[in-house]
Amino acid sequence: MNESIVVLGGGCFWCLDAVYREVPGVLECVSGYAGGARPNPSYEQICTGATGHAEVVRLRYDSAVISLNELLRIFFTIHDPTTLNRQGNDAGTQYRSVVFCQDDAQRAAVTDYIDGIRGDYSAPIVTEIADDTPFWPAEDYHQDYFRHNPGQGYCQFVVAPKVLKYRAMSAR
Repeated sequence: MNESIVVLGGGCFWCLDAVYREVPGVLECVSGYAGGARPNPSYEQICTGATGHAEVVRLRYDSAVISLNELLRIFFTIHDPTTLNRQGNDAGTQYRSVVFCQDDAQRAAVTDYIDGIRGDYSAPIVTEIADDTPFWPAEDYHQDYFRHNPGQGYCQFVVAPKVLKYRAMSAR
C-alpha cells in the first residue's frame, strides 16, 4: 500500500466528506479546519470567518488504488472552483476553494492539474494552492454527517446532489 495525504477545501466539508467516503482507495476521510491562525478552533469560531480557517477534508488514500489526479477530478467536479469564498449560498472565507499541499511534488501536481483544466471553465479558477498547515479535526458530530443526517434539509438539497453527481461520474 502507498499511503498519501491530501487536504481539500471546497465549500461545506459535509459535501466533500459524503463524496470521498464512497471513493475506492480513500482509506480515511476526516472533516476539519486548516489554514487559519487559531489553534484547535471550534465550528462556531470558524463560522465567524475571523480565524482564517477553511472547512476541509483530510484524505488518507492508497495511491496504488486511486491517483491524486483522480481525487482532484472528483474535487473539481463536485464544487465550483470559480467562485471566490463561496459555494452556492455558503459564503465566507471558510468556504474557499483550496488545496493544502503536503510537499513540493504535490504542489506541482496540483498546479499542473489546474493548468490543464482552466479551459473547461468560463470564469477563472480561483482555487488557492497553499502550503501544508496544521489540520484540526472538526467536532465528532461533523464526521460522516451526511450518513448520520440524510433527512436534514441541507443534506437533502446541497449534499445529496453532489453525491449523485459523483456517482454519475464514477459510473462512466
